[in-house]
This record gives sequence, C-alpha cells and structure tokens, in this order.
Amino acid sequence: MDNNYGSSSPYRYPNPYMYPPNPNSNPNPNPNPHRPYPPQDPYAHSHAPPYPYPYLSSHSFNYSYPRPYPPPQLVPSAPPAYPYPYHGPQGTHNPPTQPSHSHHASLLQHGSSSNHYYYQPNASYEDRPDSHSRHNSYSGPFWQETSSSIGGGGGGGGGVSQTSGGGGDNLRPSAYPRLEDLLNDVRLSENQPNSPAAPAQPFTHSISISKLQQKKEDFYGYSNNSFSGWGSSYPNRVNSGRFSDFSSSGSFNDSMYNQSLQVVPVQNKGSLRVLLLHGNLDIWVHEAKNLPNMDMFHKTLGDMFGKLPGSVSNKIEGTMHKKITSDPYVSISVSNAVIGRTFVISNSENPVWSQHFYVPVAHYAAEVHFVVKDSDIVGSQLIGIVAIPVEQIYSGEIVEGAYSVLNSNGKPCKQGAVLSLSIQYIPMEKLSFYHQGVGAGPEYVGVPATYFPLRKGGHVTLYQDAHVPDGILPNVLLDSGMFYVNGKCWHDIFDAISQARRLIYITGWSVWHKVRLVRDGGYASDYTLGDLLKTKSQEGVRVLLLIWDDPTSRSILGYKTDGVMATHDEETRRFFKHSSVHVLLSPRTAGKRHSWIKQREVGTIYTHHQKTVIVDADAGNNRRKIIAFVGGLDLCDGRYDTPHHPIFKTLQTIHKDDYHNPTFTGNTGGCPREPWHDLHSKIDGPAAYDVLTNFEERWLKASKPQGIKKLKISYDDALLRLERIPDVIGINDTPSGDNDPESWHVQIFRSIDSSSVKRFPKDPREATGKNLVCGKNVLIDMSIHTAYVKAIRAAQHYIYIENQYFIGSSFNWSQHKDLGANNLIPMEIALKIAEKIKANERFAVYIVIPMWPEGVPTGAATQRILFWQNKTMQMMYETIYKALVEAGLEAAFSPQDYLNFFCLGNREAVNLYENVNISGNPPQANSPQANSRNSRRFMIYVHSKGMIVDDEYVIVGSANINQRSMEGTRDSEIAMGAYQPHHTWARKQSCPHGQIHGYRMSLWAEHTGTIDECFLQPESLECVRRVRAIGEMNWKQFAANEVTEMRGHLLKYPVDVDRKGKVRSLPGQEEFPDVGGKIVGSFLAMKENLTI
Repeated sequence: MDNNYGSSSPYRYPNPYMYPPNPNSNPNPNPNPHRPYPPQDPYAHSHAPPYPYPYLSSHSFNYSYPRPYPPPQLVPSAPPAYPYPYHGPQGTHNPPTQPSHSHHASLLQHGSSSNHYYYQPNASYEDRPDSHSRHNSYSGPFWQETSSSIGGGGGGGGGVSQTSGGGGDNLRPSAYPRLEDLLNDVRLSENQPNSPAAPAQPFTHSISISKLQQKKEDFYGYSNNSFSGWGSSYPNRVNSGRFSDFSSSGSFNDSMYNQSLQVVPVQNKGSLRVLLLHGNLDIWVHEAKNLPNMDMFHKTLGDMFGKLPGSVSNKIEGTMHKKITSDPYVSISVSNAVIGRTFVISNSENPVWSQHFYVPVAHYAAEVHFVVKDSDIVGSQLIGIVAIPVEQIYSGEIVEGAYSVLNSNGKPCKQGAVLSLSIQYIPMEKLSFYHQGVGAGPEYVGVPATYFPLRKGGHVTLYQDAHVPDGILPNVLLDSGMFYVNGKCWHDIFDAISQARRLIYITGWSVWHKVRLVRDGGYASDYTLGDLLKTKSQEGVRVLLLIWDDPTSRSILGYKTDGVMATHDEETRRFFKHSSVHVLLSPRTAGKRHSWIKQREVGTIYTHHQKTVIVDADAGNNRRKIIAFVGGLDLCDGRYDTPHHPIFKTLQTIHKDDYHNPTFTGNTGGCPREPWHDLHSKIDGPAAYDVLTNFEERWLKASKPQGIKKLKISYDDALLRLERIPDVIGINDTPSGDNDPESWHVQIFRSIDSSSVKRFPKDPREATGKNLVCGKNVLIDMSIHTAYVKAIRAAQHYIYIENQYFIGSSFNWSQHKDLGANNLIPMEIALKIAEKIKANERFAVYIVIPMWPEGVPTGAATQRILFWQNKTMQMMYETIYKALVEAGLEAAFSPQDYLNFFCLGNREAVNLYENVNISGNPPQANSPQANSRNSRRFMIYVHSKGMIVDDEYVIVGSANINQRSMEGTRDSEIAMGAYQPHHTWARKQSCPHGQIHGYRMSLWAEHTGTIDECFLQPESLECVRRVRAIGEMNWKQFAANEVTEMRGHLLKYPVDVDRKGKVRSLPGQEEFPDVGGKIVGSFLAMKENLTI
C-alpha cells in the first residue's frame, strides 16, 4: 500500500509525466517510423512522458515505468498537476495512422538525436462511466476486471497478429469453436453480494446448458474481480481450446465496482507456449471499425420502460432513449489480470481511442487479450476479443495491425469488425531505469506518474513504536560520526499539538479522546488527548478531526452501540459535541453514481484507514510552517508500547486503563495484553503540505452538505485558508536544503478514489493531467502500489518489510488464480530474487508479519487470511527454487537463503512481585485465556506498514500489502516515501549509513535483542543465516513448555520451508500455541473481499 524515482544522471530517466499533445486531436496523424529493437532504454533518455497509471511498477505490472498505472490519460492537453522537469517537444511523437500503426509511442524515436520517450496521454485505464457493477479494481497492478480475462490462460485470440512489417489490412479471423461445441465445458461463477456479517458459502454453482443456450446470443457478463486462471500451475504450453470461465468470484471481494461474471470463449489453435513476461508492454489501442450495435437489448428495455408512466419511465430509463448504438471500450489483460482499459466512447460503431499504455508486467502468459465490450446500464456486454500470442511479441518486435474482433462463436462479431492496435514487449534487462537504485543528482524526480511529486528539502523523523525510552536500545553509528537518535512518536505528537497556534488536523481509522499520549512521568501523564484538543481549541486553534464512521456503531435516541471494530467514533464525537472542536465522522462511500447495493457494500466493508496529524509549527522569524505525522499509529487504545513490548509487567501501570487483546473473549483478568509494534514518521518540509492537501480534499468531500442541508445559503467547511494567514509560510517558501547533508527528499502517496476526495477532475478525460486512473465511475489514485513496485524493481541489495498483511500476486499462485489479489508486490519481490540468482549476485528479503491477523485465530476470516498468506509464500518460494534450478545452484543454496518470513512474540518469566488483579470469573480451563496466562507468552502484533530498501529508501504509511490497501477503491490510505540524497549507493558507491540505515539497525536491535556485525551487510549469506538462526532459536524458546524470559522478540515464522520451496506446517506444531488455529490457514467459506 505500501518509491520515488526520477530521471537524471546517472539514471537519465525520461519524464514520465510530461504528456504530449492530445492524441485525439488528430485521429490520423502521419505514422512514426518503426523503432529499432532492442529498443533503447526509455529511461536513459532525458525526457519521458507521464504515465498516469497508478499501477505499481514492479516486476509484474510495471506500467511504463515512469508511470505506474497510468490514470486515464484522456486529455493530453491538460498539463500534469505537478509538472516534472522533463518536457518533450510537442510535435515529436504522434500516434501512427490507422490501421498501419507503425508505432504509437515508440520507445525511442528512430533517428532522433534527442531520444525523447514520449507517451501519448491516454484515457488508459479509464473506467467506463457505465452503471454496471464492475469495479475497475485496477488497484495498482490489479484491475480486477475479471470480465476481461480471457481463457484460462491459454486461448488463442481474435485475429492473426502481425509484426511491424505486416500490413494492417490482412485481416484473418481466428476460428473459434462454435459456442454450441463448448457448452459442455462451461462453468460460470455468479457473484452475489451479501452482508459481510454472516459469511456465506462461495457463490459458485453450475449453470444449466439450457440457460446458457438461452443467453448465448446476449452473452452478457458482469466482470468480477476474479478470474479463473489456468489449472494448478503454468505448464510450458497450454491448450487454448478450452472455454475460459471468466468467473469473477469476488463476491464482495472485488472492489466495489465488480462485475459478477463474464464468459469468453477461447479459440482452439492448438498449444501455445506460456512464457514469462517480465518488463513493460508498450501498447497502442488505435481504433475499431464496423462494431455491431449491441444495444438491441437496451432498446428492448427502453420499450418496456416506455410503457410505464412518464415520470417513472424517465427515472428508470434516464437518457436511455438517446442511446442508439454501442458504447465501446477495450480491456487489456494478461494472465486473466486486467492491465489496462480504454475510456468509453458513447454511441459509436467506429470508435477512435488513439490511446497509449506503457504497462509493467510480471506474468506467465500465452496470450495478451484485447477484450472489446459495450458499456451498458445493466453491465458490460462482450462484443468480441483479439488475442495476441506472447510468442509473437517475445522477441521485442513491434506487432501491429488491424485484427478481426471475434465473438463468442469464434467468428467475426460483424463483417469487417476490426480493432487496430500495436504492441511491443520490453524485457527488464532493457529497462536500465531500475538498475541503479535510488537516483542521484538534482534531476531525480522520484516515483513517476503520481498525484504528488517528489518534494526536495526538509527533514524526516522515523519512529518505531509509540514510545522509545532513553537508553533502551543500543547505539548505531552513522556516517556523520553521530549516533542514531530514536524518536519518541507520541511524545513528539503531544508536543506538536501543544505548540500549535493556528491549526490541528487529525485523520484516523480510530481516534479515542481518552488516550494518554505521554506516560513516562511529569505533568502530562494524566492529560488525555481529548483534554488537550479542547484546550487548544479554546485558545483559538482550529481543531478538525476526520474519523472513519464505523457503520456498526450508532448513537440514536440514547441507544448506543460500540461497533464491531470498537473504534470509539461515536464516543469521541459525543465528547466534543459541545466544544469548538469539529468532529466529522466520514463513512466510506461508493459515490452517488453507484447503485444502492454497491453503496451498502462499500460502506459496510471498507474503511478510511489513513492516520495523519497536521499542525503548524515554529518556522523562526515569527513565521509558522506546516509539519505532518504519517504512519500506522492511530491515536487510540492499545497502541502505546515500547521496544520491550511487555505483556504482564505493565498491566497495573502504564496499561492499567489501556488493556487491549481482541484474541480473547469473555473475562481477561490476569491475561496478557497484546503488545503493539508499529512504524510512523514526521515530515518537516514541503511534503507536509501535500499531507495537508490530502486532508483538505477529504474534508471538503466529507463535509459537503447532503440532503436538506443543501438548502442552506452559506456553507462553512471549517478549513482555514492558509493563503490568507500571512505568518504561515507556503510550500514554495520552505527551505530547499540543497547544502544540508542531512536533508531529505520526500514524496506522498495514496490509495484513494474520487468518492472520498474533492478536487479530482469530474471529466475522466482530464485524469491524465493529475496522474489518476479511471475506475468504475471513479478516478483513482493508486500511487502507494506504484511506489512499492518502483522501489522493489530498483532494489539492488536487500529489502526489509514490516507489514500487518502480506497477500498478493494471486495470478501466479498454483491455485485460486482468480481470487483477485492481483497486487504485484509479492511477484515483484520473487522475480527480483530470481533475477539476482541468475546474475549470481547476493540479494536478501526479510519480511516481518504478525503471527496471526488480529482477532480470534480460529475464526473463519482469520483462517482464510492465513490461507491466502500461505499461498503467497508458496508462490514466492517456488519461483525462487525454480531460479536456483535454472542456475544450477539448487544444491548449494535453498530458497530461505534469499527470502525469510518472521513474526514477533514475547514471553515473561513469573515475577514474584507482580500484582495482577483478577476480576470476574476465572477463565475456563484450557481456554486461550487460561493457556496464555499459564504459559506467559503472546505474540507481538505487527501493525507496521513499511519497507526499507538498500538502507537508502524508506516507505512508511497506513497501507497494508493486500488488495484492500493497494487497490485505491477499497480502504483509503496514505504513505510517504523518502531518502537522503547525500546517503545513497549512487552517491557513496558503498552502503550508505544515514538515518535510514540507523532506523533499520535500530529495528533489528529491538527485534533480535542485539546488534551483530553481519547486520551491516543484510544481503550477505552470513547475515541471512544468522538472522534466521536467531528467529529459530527464539521460536523454540517461545513454543517450549518451560517458561523463560525472552531477550529478543524475532521469531522465525512457524512454517517449514524445504529446499524445494514447499511450505508446510512444522511437524507437531500445526496450530498456534495456546490460542489454536491452523498456522497455514484453512479454506473456509468467507467473502474474499474481506480477506484479501
């Protein structure tokens, strides 16, 4: 959820943000000459076009790298909101004429001395504004648009692809088998949203042949986020003669814009090779001609509604009477994962898109599918498909032409119906943009194609846990000759709020007025957050709280419910009700253009998950500036902890009124608390103003008058207008820090859509200028995923991750490929390791996750999450083992010499002086409470959402590594990515020992209880094996019957990984100690969107 990079020597990245002129302004420009192959690295050029794809650039869907998921670049004429320093000559790159399409945004202009890499602004990924319920879950690398996945991976496609030399006039329709011949093999999965409170059985059932035959002419499909993939694993070849069951299971699990199902027949062309596409796809979707009129069904509805009374008919029908023909758009999918989508062109049988996609891919696939659909009020209707075999593009040649669009019978959907396109594959080895880590030099632009640009200057403070007492952790020496200083997060937040003079803005999943931020003595120990905020408000400071409105918590006519998540939202609102503190409870909504069902679904399942505190601070010379805190810590109960993570010792002291352990139900007297480990940050510099912008955009949306309140003549949104306050400096007045060796460069990322923020363009064609992606009736900022993928692809030595969840890249799992957990992060990591093995270079990945997701470990939702997590681990280890075999190194090394998963736990010996009051009835014998109290152990809950790469780059925020946080249309998230330009590998030509190095070493000291010399080289085999040995030793101590005090907390995650990468339960330890629940999870009935 949860990366920035730009172009400059030595990386000379092209500007991914500068958009060329509107491609639609001249639908038939002169074609550009073909680019030579191998294409020159676009990132080696001084200019690059913007890729408004909020897609994560990872080894898998790398959307043009400078641009992860390109937001729909519809109006190239609109300049990006934050122009990057690369400006390409406006007239240099034009889309080729149709149908020859010699090549769209050629990676490099053949014969051009400037070598500008231009990307045509496009509406790529624009979700059509139709009303059907498919969510363009293009979350980063995962638009879960099942409907566009074709064939279980194998099928052949529409039209015979032509290489750049082939003309576009040689149309050769592929011979799909007739639908009647395939009916016996059809399986449909139907998606029906239900209340998440009562998990239901998966909505999968067979459809009778008669029903299919009845519908074969219509062939309607509601795309769901899941796609049925190939079988249990990718064979070297697949038979394309099977019927792809595009079932989008997703129940709710896809994003709010699911389409329930789509069936697409796959042509039987014999066996096709399944190859790994790892790099970028350079695609132009030019135009379609002679598409059929798919609105006959629509006309029938219109005729039916026309018989109703006029007013009723108009409300139901809307503008239906104006529709005369199809509203086509094209979805592009690889391995049943949608990687791009054009915008919808209304009422056209000859649509011209001239839309460019530069897409990151990391998929095993036999074909790339272009699915042409009609956007309709009742869903998306399949018009036909074009399939390009991966074998044809694997050499890097430009494949282009006009291809017959084949319908469900494998025949042209209409005489002369063709789709003009071109496609070129650029493998990772040709993309030097990712080869040198974080760039150096003043022209480095950070993560391209994001809503907020890289901000240069300022300072960052990194925090581990809510509080770190002085002297609790060992000293870490930095390059400056100074020692790393641990920040005190909640203490700093308390001081920042206390010293604010103008504004205090807080966002949270949960904010509790009773929480005490400072607990280590002094006058502030008993001062609650609520008291502090009331005091500041009375001083004239504008205090605004923007808190997620839990739909299960209510306070109506004196009747109060705490809510399933116990976020205290209603309690906090009541506390501030008669004060001058403004509290806005903001529900997660799907937007007014979505159906009532979708609005209920989104409001019930998804949340506002951002955690920020924004205040004004002293800037010197009687001026004020904005600073911001961003990370994983909510200001609520259960979060206060230190690196010691006590479980019993503080129950009568600092945690006396702050007991939190949702694993237990019933009496918890004498039971261990749940320790809490988290990461957070403070930003002092220009990037803090972007955090402020995020708050303002969300506040304006959430506070917009609804219902009868719209009748009010005046409306005060309560936000301060900083431009009217002369003593508050603006973003452009902040110091650049160019001469400060300890300065930082920072970039803000988000997962959010236009239903949660104001100021996004209303016209999806303008999304490109803001680097947004088009989804179903929404515009999406998916830059967190983009940032993670970019950072992983640029990693050269090691990756260290702490995250509350780790689920993704389901398109490459051995099973459940159609789940829809399509974020690229796990696959990108696995392919990064495979890449280094192939190059015979060391690389290491350390991933710390909770022992189990918070809650009851035997519960259905928890077991399902653990099951998906296990599938993610398995896929990664299998990929690494395969790389070892191909390199002939499987005897010398094991997968765990490169990748290891850990969790945290603590155990305290009996303290004779411990005074634990046990109230109520004692827990039942052999219950989780009784077992944990007797064994005196419990997991330390890892709530962190962060990643450190090569000791030079860090991401910290609120986003988990799962679909909910990365997709942009589910939970709203915010994160920051940062580095110190004077402390990078590129600048030092050795391991940098700046603040990020100190942070990582301090975290490792907290977890292991020591600092080892090998920690200075985390990529080394010695370090990997040493850290794993520490984890294995600690697990044995944690799981033993004998109660002993633990020095370190790092535990090897309790699964067995053999030398071939097979992940199994530990012999004799299949369940978690004391609390039960299978460690590898169980496939229990549960809504996928709740668990991925």
